[in-house]
Amino acid sequence: MDFDFNTTASFSSSASDATANFTLPPFTLTPLPHLADHLTDVPALPTPIDRSPFYHPSPGFYIAPSDIILRHILFDLSSSDSTPSSRLPAYHRAGPRKTICFDPAAVRAAIVTCGGLCPGLNTVIRELVVGLWEIYGVYCIGGDGTMRGAVKIFEEIQRRKLYVSLTGIPKTVDNDIGIIDRSFGFQTAVEMAQQAINAAHVEAESAVNGIGLVKLMGRSTGHIALHATLSSRDVDCCLIPENDFYLEGKGGLFEFLDQRLKQNGHAVVVVAEGAGQDIIPRTDAQKEEKDESGNPVFLDVGAWLKSELKNWWEHEHPGELFTVKYIDPTYMIRAVPANATDNLYCTLLAHSAIHGVMAGYTGFVSGPINGNYGYIPIQEIAVSKNLVDTKDHKWAWELRTKATTTDVGFHFKDKAQGWVGLERGGRE
Repeated sequence: MDFDFNTTASFSSSASDATANFTLPPFTLTPLPHLADHLTDVPALPTPIDRSPFYHPSPGFYIAPSDIILRHILFDLSSSDSTPSSRLPAYHRAGPRKTICFDPAAVRAAIVTCGGLCPGLNTVIRELVVGLWEIYGVYCIGGDGTMRGAVKIFEEIQRRKLYVSLTGIPKTVDNDIGIIDRSFGFQTAVEMAQQAINAAHVEAESAVNGIGLVKLMGRSTGHIALHATLSSRDVDCCLIPENDFYLEGKGGLFEFLDQRLKQNGHAVVVVAEGAGQDIIPRTDAQKEEKDESGNPVFLDVGAWLKSELKNWWEHEHPGELFTVKYIDPTYMIRAVPANATDNLYCTLLAHSAIHGVMAGYTGFVSGPINGNYGYIPIQEIAVSKNLVDTKDHKWAWELRTKATTTDVGFHFKDKAQGWVGLERGGRE
């Protein structure tokens, strides 16, 4: 479904306040699968929310099919070339509908989990069970599976024309799922990573030529490492998968750390688990090894980097004291309870999913888009990625404002130069 809008907006210039007319770029409402797409006689039943003691619906409470969320909301009104050549994607808003397609007394819900532990997972499961039972009166059962597997299940449901709705809730602590603002557990992971970084800093500072090395989760993206680094005041260098790096030679990691040790006597390095995998030596068998999900098996970049650092120091500074303290807090981070922000987020995700499936939508994932909860087709989520944009102005802001203080200045180097570094400008 395509839309074109003309609207009026007010904006201020440097000389005076003005009102101007502009055209909102055209957008396309992304189709959201529904049971009625492949089934006939899908009922439209009144929602039991009107009778629920937990809700008191007011005008505007229920979401209409015309309520949408734009994926892109930033536009440059001063540029005539800012309008995209293709239509912008939009998604249906998440939330309760006036009618539902399942009889709560007859329907059953299966809750499927996959992968490892993640802060907030128990909250999601609890809120799905409580929400389905208390709000809609639906009984739940459990199971085990994967997001990509969910796509295949959804396709098989459609092929068989089954009266089954399927939804997914994004669970990856790495925050590497695209389209949505973030995945649950991420903020808790960043918060817990601070403890590991603090410990590494104390260990490094307590030794002569000490280096604290922390490996954080992040197979294909460096969001946890990046945000934990920017939240800390003790990190000298952050290595993430989005930026290649090298060890030796001018501009290499060893040269940088040598300078930091001469200046401060110690340094802290944070590395994401997926960083540097292309430069770690592998046997032919290791190159072919895959995990249960079909992904390449990663070698331990932390242990490898610790060994390389020791070999470098012995070669360049024979006889001088040197210490590397390696900390891998992966299981400590995965197993902790979700913090308050993630707990609230998990509740909203679960309830959004419940409202969607009861309304007959299927094959979708619920999640926040620009701060508003929406429904995204599961096929889009399965192939989307949320990579760190190393050219984003937020990181450039860190460089400009903090490099002149005693805090952290962020240095992004391009792939030709290698590593991503965080450099303190006057630490005591």
